[in-house]
Amino acid sequence: MDDSANLLKRLTEADGVSGHEAEIRAVVKDELSSLGELTRDNLGSVICIAQGQSEAPRIMLAGHMDEVGFMVRHIHENGYIYFLQLGGWWDQVLLGQRVRIKTHGGDVIGVIGAKPPHLLDQEERDKVVKKDEMFIDIGATSKNEVEKTGVRVGDPIVPHAGFEALSVEGRYLSKAFDDRVGVALVIDALKQLQDNSHPNTVYGAVTTQEEVGLRGARTSVDVIQPDVALILESDIAGDVPGIKPEISSIKLGKGPSVLVFDGSMIPNLALRHLVMDTAQELGIPLQSSAIVGGGTDGGVIHFYKRGVPTVVLGVPARHIHSHGSIIDRGDYDNAVKLLVALIRKLDAKTVAGLIAE
Repeated sequence: MDDSANLLKRLTEADGVSGHEAEIRAVVKDELSSLGELTRDNLGSVICIAQGQSEAPRIMLAGHMDEVGFMVRHIHENGYIYFLQLGGWWDQVLLGQRVRIKTHGGDVIGVIGAKPPHLLDQEERDKVVKKDEMFIDIGATSKNEVEKTGVRVGDPIVPHAGFEALSVEGRYLSKAFDDRVGVALVIDALKQLQDNSHPNTVYGAVTTQEEVGLRGARTSVDVIQPDVALILESDIAGDVPGIKPEISSIKLGKGPSVLVFDGSMIPNLALRHLVMDTAQELGIPLQSSAIVGGGTDGGVIHFYKRGVPTVVLGVPARHIHSHGSIIDRGDYDNAVKLLVALIRKLDAKTVAGLIAE
């Protein structure tokens, strides 16, 4: 694997559910330490300042480090562990999946279970099992056995899944591409900007707690006070059975995407046009995406003070918010190329022109 593949592997295999980002934050800081001055907000977001040819405009890149996961809610007397979700999970993707409980003494492996179908009547078998009816089984038969492993109420829980380069060339499978792919874009873009050939100062923000309410974005934007924000995300690929093109036409391997709408923000139109024009100039395939449900860090960043011109760039991913999502390396590489080109265009005159008259 090359440097970018190794970066994606390192980032996705690190753990860090919302509010428990210490492990992934250490990896992020290590990757960013040679790329600029590091600072942070008080919620744990890491910010790398890359000086260019001018102190202004201030360009914010934002990708969130947290991943969806769970937290130990209750340990039953019979040894089963009940959990609450951190971020959005679809009930159907959970049963039978392995998880890691991150305890103060190390990881404890378990599997998500429910009542066995062999012991259900037909009516119960036909129903979808809800999360609040599920539990985590670590092989214990009592609360005492669970406590001996170090598991405590409040411990974070992550999917037990690693990074794989698939047999189809250029396709990667892993947990946490939402949004470690955005974090990787921040890092790879800053690497390419180390020659300072950008007419601005870039602030690479790797934010916390996005999946539970865009919280790190709310605090890190106050540290940065940006003039422009580029949000870097995993987009939702609609090229799976059952999705009509009028709902989503986003496809794996057809290029990065620009969001024209999401549930938290309508992008700055001049900035959106700049993204599209730049992609066309460079011959980069670019897909347009509209997501009715859900939002991104841009939802709070574009509200900052008098408003910040903001747009979301995405790398399409299948099966996000599950134990394994799939991305295409060509989409990722084109996203890096487009991002770097945009940053180099964002001088004072161009940024001033983004504000609607």
